[in-house]
Amino acid sequence: MSAPKSAPPAAPDPRQARRRRVARTAADAERGGDTARTMSTVANPDSPFLNRELSWLAFNERVLAEARDGRNPPLERLKYAAICGSNLDEFFMVRVAGIHRQIAAGVQATSPDGLRPGEALGLVRERTHRMLRQIEQAARRTLKDLAAQGVRLVRVADLGKRARAALREHYLTEIQPVLTPLVVDPSHPFPYLSNLSLNLAVLLDAGEDEAPDFARVKVPVGVLPRVVPVGGALLLLEDVIAAHLDDLFKGRHVIAAHTFRVTRNTDYEFEEDEAEDLLATIEDGLRRRRFGSAVRLEVTEEMPGKLVTFLQERLRLAPEDIFRLGGPLGTANLMSLPVDRPDLAFPAFVPAVADLDDEGEGAMFGTLRRGDVLLHHPYDGFHGVLNFLEEAAADPQVLAIKQTLYRTGDDPRLLGALRTAAENGKQVVALIELKARFDEQRNISWARELERAGAHVVYGVAGLKTHGKVTLVVRREPGGLRRYVHIGTGNYNPKTARLYTDLSLLTADAELGADVSELFNHLTGYAEARYARLLVAPDTARPGFVELIDREIAHAQAGQDAWVRVKVNSLTDPGMIEALYRASRGGVRVELIIRGVCCLRPGVPGLSETVRVRSLLGRYLEHARIYAFGGGGQPQVYFGSADWMSRNLDRRVEVVAPVLGGHHRDHFLRILDTEWADERGAWDLDVDGVYEKRVGDFSAQQAFADARHPG
Repeated sequence: MSAPKSAPPAAPDPRQARRRRVARTAADAERGGDTARTMSTVANPDSPFLNRELSWLAFNERVLAEARDGRNPPLERLKYAAICGSNLDEFFMVRVAGIHRQIAAGVQATSPDGLRPGEALGLVRERTHRMLRQIEQAARRTLKDLAAQGVRLVRVADLGKRARAALREHYLTEIQPVLTPLVVDPSHPFPYLSNLSLNLAVLLDAGEDEAPDFARVKVPVGVLPRVVPVGGALLLLEDVIAAHLDDLFKGRHVIAAHTFRVTRNTDYEFEEDEAEDLLATIEDGLRRRRFGSAVRLEVTEEMPGKLVTFLQERLRLAPEDIFRLGGPLGTANLMSLPVDRPDLAFPAFVPAVADLDDEGEGAMFGTLRRGDVLLHHPYDGFHGVLNFLEEAAADPQVLAIKQTLYRTGDDPRLLGALRTAAENGKQVVALIELKARFDEQRNISWARELERAGAHVVYGVAGLKTHGKVTLVVRREPGGLRRYVHIGTGNYNPKTARLYTDLSLLTADAELGADVSELFNHLTGYAEARYARLLVAPDTARPGFVELIDREIAHAQAGQDAWVRVKVNSLTDPGMIEALYRASRGGVRVELIIRGVCCLRPGVPGLSETVRVRSLLGRYLEHARIYAFGGGGQPQVYFGSADWMSRNLDRRVEVVAPVLGGHHRDHFLRILDTEWADERGAWDLDVDGVYEKRVGDFSAQQAFADARHPG
């Protein structure tokens, strides 16, 4: 078997899918504003590069447009608003915090687009103030739409007498025991406010002619659900707590309570080369992350100015870092409401089951010996990959399993397969990346679990993050040892495999197997590696990509049809952008599908006239990376884990594999054709750095889903 039964659908007639500039429409206005254009990502009109921070904010604007789009069901629109808020939280914790750190260090160097850190921070502050207001407006508008459908988020004052009594009983038994009231006075210093914590600033009467006492109550989001269901209605946890503060501060008169939220720098650094125990170093870094400096304070509009100043001074923030909002604060916590209303969400989709097995022991390996298997997630289920691992773990002829793990999730099948393999006496090597930001603690837990089972756990190469997605299985067969390989674009995480679009290749190709063996020997033993087919960062990926682009320039100069078609999450690396500019000047046609940040400026006369950039969003997060080149009439197609960012090409271990079979190569090219024709979630980037929404209803994601379940 060589592929899933359903190939990508043919793209629509290009005459119908042509690029169309759009103006503001009545539908846009009804959805809450001009959703057809983003703010410009140009910070310096004289620079050939777009600004990275502004490009990221433009990406979040495109996500925000989905939260405003009335074609999406209301529960999904609320999810999009929550994703926008979550994205912005991480942006402040990492990117904005990094700019603050540069300014504190006196850095005056300019970014590729010519901005100094202080200039970049000014632009970011201006745009994020506007964006936070837009996110909360979208969330409130969607909550209003949900109320019209019977899903009501109400205030405590809106409840009837019986519901209030039930709520108070719930508060006293399920909420108040978790709370800790902290009063600030000479014997009780201002408390530490943890990152992304939601808090109540409580003012207590201190007597005549005395200023009110300040108390802080942390809203225990995460320990308790953010949304509390009571009698068919929904309430925010902070509103429930605020309504019952008299029970918490018995004997004190509560004057008022105001919600606020703090964001801190979480981008910790450590000297890896000097760390004797990397595991202990990472754990120490996680503890220090909790105490990073504050970079943002969100407060409600009604909070008195004196109280805002009090918080600002304690957190050592500039006035520009204070965000006054109407609420609710922390939209990231509204990702899912405790309601069972499938009619208000996207229709359920069941991934196709790829026919990978014959009868008998080692059946899947027999399938792979006859031909490679390509899976396109989430349209093809990730269980095909899990079945491969479980069969390898149970097969007595399998001698070794080696796997890289970056973001693992919490699915028991993957951990169980590796544990079973180790307990069955196989050599199991798990290369676990401890520096996967925000997943460090989970990966540490996995490392310890696998070590207890007898697996060899390796923490990667010093100075690099191991981001490639690779598994190697070594099996004894009548003709000798044979290698089986899985290479993917996404993490070994069954949960995100249902939410992200990714690609998986299962193969018994001998040359790819030998290359992957070289890779693991390099990662675990620092052996010198020579690859016949793989492109591996930081060694061969960058020069390999540049060579492929330069070949297209040569094809164009020879009068042949020359083109480059790339799909990645982000394009920020100046070297790769310069290579694409060089290709455009040489007459190469360049089509780029860049979901997120893009610092390349398309359509500039004499620089990038033949370059077109499109961003694609939808129900699923576009996560696959594909790199295709005309090849003088013999297209060359690669796929893998690497975005075209400096960190991926120079500071990470990334794995990019060629698509060897002509059938699979055509399959990949049809995927690109279909996605390029998308109208439903596609945006075009123009020469002015503005993204414009395409018009139409053709959805590549829906076409892929329909192809798996026709009719």
